[in-house]
Amino acid sequence: MTYVVFFAILLLITLLGTYLVIENNRRNAREAEKKLFNNRVAEVTNNLKVKLNYFCEAHVLRPKYIPRLQVIASNFFVVQPHSDENLLYLEGIVESFISTVNSELTKSFVTGERDKLADQLSLFVAELPYAGIEYNHAFYYEILPSLIKTLESPDISNEPDIIEKEDDKEQDDSQSHSFTQQLNVG
Repeated sequence: MTYVVFFAILLLITLLGTYLVIENNRRNAREAEKKLFNNRVAEVTNNLKVKLNYFCEAHVLRPKYIPRLQVIASNFFVVQPHSDENLLYLEGIVESFISTVNSELTKSFVTGERDKLADQLSLFVAELPYAGIEYNHAFYYEILPSLIKTLESPDISNEPDIIEKEDDKEQDDSQSHSFTQQLNVG
């Protein structure tokens, strides 16, 4: 009888030890997931910060607007639940903003209208909410994408002045080519 009690106690201690090891592993896995999640959020925030500083150095963004634009990334999870889908959306929307401003900056170097881009960014910042609670689902999924679209200008190839210049050049080339042919025939 004492052997049965001894083996039962030994079995209970083994089960308790196994349970504690499994729970410890689960806790460590959850902490690792949270750490990875937080690192991705920090990466998105730092990437935005670096790009905003670049835009400031390019003189299309005023330094006083940098904190207001950083709030886009830092306030995302104020009202949003912490999930991978939301993090992917944050990464996408921040990348959309950065690529749009980069594209417009490139266009401004070609057209020389950097002040126009600076004005567009000023209007963009003016449309951003001031209160952190206003950075909610509706803002990120409806308002912010439309605000980013307002930063976009027509493509350079679609501008009539450039097309007219190309057409004039083609006409001049065809006239000089036909003139050269007439000289060769005559």
